[in-house]
Parts: sequence; C-alpha cells; structure tokens
Amino acid sequence: MKDGMDHRALLTAGTPIIDVRAPVEFAQGAMPGAINLPLMNDDERAAVGTCYKRNGADAALSLGHQLVSGETRRQRLDAWQAAIAQYPDAWLCCARGGQRSHITQRWLREAGVDVPLVAGGYKSLRQAAISATDELVSQPVVLIGGCTGNGKTQLVRTQPLGIDLEGLAHHRGSSFGRTLQPQLPQASFENHLAVALLQKAQQREEVRWVLEDEGHMIGANHLPESLRERMAQSPIAVVEDAFEVRLARLQEEYFTHMHHAFTAAYGEEQGWQEYSEYLHHGLFAIRRRLGLQRFAQLTDLLDTALLAQQRTGATDVHFCWLEPLLNEYYDPMYTWQLERKADKIVFRGGWDDVSEWLVSRM
Repeated sequence: MKDGMDHRALLTAGTPIIDVRAPVEFAQGAMPGAINLPLMNDDERAAVGTCYKRNGADAALSLGHQLVSGETRRQRLDAWQAAIAQYPDAWLCCARGGQRSHITQRWLREAGVDVPLVAGGYKSLRQAAISATDELVSQPVVLIGGCTGNGKTQLVRTQPLGIDLEGLAHHRGSSFGRTLQPQLPQASFENHLAVALLQKAQQREEVRWVLEDEGHMIGANHLPESLRERMAQSPIAVVEDAFEVRLARLQEEYFTHMHHAFTAAYGEEQGWQEYSEYLHHGLFAIRRRLGLQRFAQLTDLLDTALLAQQRTGATDVHFCWLEPLLNEYYDPMYTWQLERKADKIVFRGGWDDVSEWLVSRM
C-alpha cells in the first residue's frame, strides 16, 4: 500500500486504467484492461530522457511541454476525455506516479474532468500483483494431470477456483499450442494471473486452487517461482479417458476449431495457408525428438491429410499422423513425467470421475 492507496483493491475490482506511459513501456508490461494513451510517444520520451541526462529536470520538463503542445496536446486530451467518457471510473497511471500522470491529471482538470491517480504508478500496481500472487498461491492446490486430449483445461474451467493458466498465457502448452492471440509479455502474463487469483479468491473463506499440471513454461511465458514451487508439492488427479474420446477432443480443438479460427481471421485462402503452416510448425518444433526420419514420414502424412481435408472438409483424416504422434511421442513423454510424480497422484479416473472427485474434495 502506498500513500494509503489499496492497490490490491484496484486490481481485484478490475478498475480501468488509463496508462499514460510511452508505448515501449506499455509493451513491456501492463495491467489487464489498461488502455495505453501516452502523454509522450516513444520518440518524445527518448528526447526528454536524453535532455534530462544532459541538462537536468527543468530543461527536460520544458522540452516535454514544447513537444506536447498545440494540436498534439489537443489530440491527446481528446483521447483521454473519450476514454474517460467510456470508463467513468478510470484511474490515471504512469510509471511511478510522477510528472506524467500529474501533468495529464492537471490538463484534464483544466478541461473540466477530474480523474484520480494511481499513487506510485504502474510500479506499485506491479509490486501489488507480485505480492498477491505469492500470498495466494500459498493456499492449497490440486493439479489436474493426464495425457494430451483428456480435457484437462476444460475441467479446470468448470471449477469455481480453477485458474486457466493456458488461457492466461494464450497458449495450450504443446508444440501445437499457439493460438491466434499473441502471447503476452512476461510481466503482463504475471499481472493477469494475479488479477485472476484475486478475483477468484474474493469473498471466499477457504481457497483451494485447481490448476492444470503444467511445466514451468507455457509457450514463451514462464510460471512465477512461487507458483512453480507450490505446484511441485501439490497432489495430482489424473484424467484417463478412452483413446477415442481423446482423439475426438483433439480433432475438435486442433483441426475443426483452428481451421475455423484461421479462416475467420484471414479469409478462406490465406486462412488455409496459415492453418497449414500452424500444423507444420507444430511438427517441426519437435523434429529432433521424433527423429528426422520419423519427422519426415509424419510430415508426408500431414500433407496427405491436408489435401484430403481441403478436398472433402473432413478433419478425421488427420488421425493418420495424430495417432502415431500420440502413441510414439506425447503419451510416452507424459507417462514418464507422471511416473516421476507417482507419490503425488491421489486419484485416477475418467473426466466425469475426476470432476465428481473434485466436487467432493473442494
């Protein structure tokens, strides 16, 4: 808490934040729902920073006012006012609660709009997010494990205290895990995780998190150390559905859904190309683990399946390479990983069985 401000309450409430930092700063990390409407763009900020180092604070402040004046100032003021009209409960935020947010607040006040400032700026919100995560993940955790296609993520999403780490990371965790949403910068991922934890935990006397059994990396994002440590000590419930059920889930998720998503985003022709490249990239990413000869064989099968899908619209044609990939690579890998955690496994069963077990335990 800084200057009497409850930063954690702002995060929990999902308070809209008008972030006036430069785009380059915002791109390195931001809070969920924050809107980047900078007082200075990247070039202006760089120029003011150089001036500060050479000539001091007064000269830098003078240059800043010179750079953001006239029509530039009017356009930025209009953008802030439009955002506040859309989000009347918004707060202003800069890097540390210093000059930029105070100048923005003053200009808005002169225009007849009063907006509160986040004391300590983004830095204080970030510190609050980190401390909230460290505190909340100290509560009990149950992990949902199982081989690819067992619906672990879907099961987590059904739980009141389930935290969908893959959803927060915009990645499904495997070599085929990328989605059409780009992954967040690491700091932003951690901020989103903190807010998800805070919001789920509020108004609950007892907290027991349900998480998917993940590695330390989800795509390019890594789990915070405090969470990794808690997960390493946590019990695991393993989902074991029939192979055919798993295939049907994967067919829907990786072929039907992804083809539709790429087509919706890029149009029919380019969407097909993007979808094809997505599948090829998934195989290519694990080529060394498959062995180059097997990788070439599975790639030929993938090309054949893509031609058949393009011709007929069927997605089960991909089973010709998906089944051996599961049997020869993914299932042995995850079975080996689970064997190393055998002492942590507390329940095994089908998806419905694990769901019922969670209800009785939570």
